[in-house]
Amino acid sequence: MAETLIQKIVAQQAPAAAPAAGAPFIRIEDVSLYYGASKALKNISLNLDEKVVTAFIGPSGCGKSTLLRCLNRMNDLIDNVRIDGCIKIGGHDIYAGDVDVIELRKRVGMVFQKSNPFPKSIYENVAYGLRLHGMKSKSDLDAAVEQSLRSSALWDEVKDRLHSSALGLSGGQQQRLCIARAIAIKPDIILMDEPASALDPIATSRIEELILELKKDFTIVIVTHNMQQAARISDQTAFFYIGELIEFGPTAKIFTNPSQKRTEDYVTGRFG
Repeated sequence: MAETLIQKIVAQQAPAAAPAAGAPFIRIEDVSLYYGASKALKNISLNLDEKVVTAFIGPSGCGKSTLLRCLNRMNDLIDNVRIDGCIKIGGHDIYAGDVDVIELRKRVGMVFQKSNPFPKSIYENVAYGLRLHGMKSKSDLDAAVEQSLRSSALWDEVKDRLHSSALGLSGGQQQRLCIARAIAIKPDIILMDEPASALDPIATSRIEELILELKKDFTIVIVTHNMQQAARISDQTAFFYIGELIEFGPTAKIFTNPSQKRTEDYVTGRFG
């Protein structure tokens, strides 16, 4: 999978050596981010493995969503932002000058905190990205839309109203539709920024079950304020505080035997 991403996001670059077996899929090296003169991320280094769920946790304003948006260069859209350091996916620097940012964002999908379905039919929401990337055959579109809706655990609920407005779905269904839309174009990575924070407990449980299923095929990075959610669904957890990475490791260790006192204080609810 990493090789596919390398081939597609780099427009014209001499082939790099393939990443060593067992090398991290996402490598964040000494990354700092500035909003003007303000340093929002402070020398973050972090290695993320392929096809696991990584949770970014920490209090509001600690930099976790900012770092998440670095992984598909969404921060490029903000004025006065400067990034130092290096982020490599599949062995290639995604901030290199020859990277096709549109292709990068195809390979690194995003699901936002608030569900944002297009004011179109359920079918067209999923088909939109497929059409944008050149799929024209109706039979191919039909098959891809069905597969994406099945993969997002939504097909059985909407198969009889595919041409109804997506805005008529419940909040949880809309969020699963946004996940279907993200996975339809077959990204390598899915970024999720508080995907269940606006949902009720039952809808949240459906999203969590879906994430656990999706990690068989995708690398997932999720920002969450919900400690129980991070403990339930993630394989590895990174704790951030005031722009710094305090601790990173297997989720079970972070929650039961953290190395840092600040991590322990946060996951046990002493602050945050």
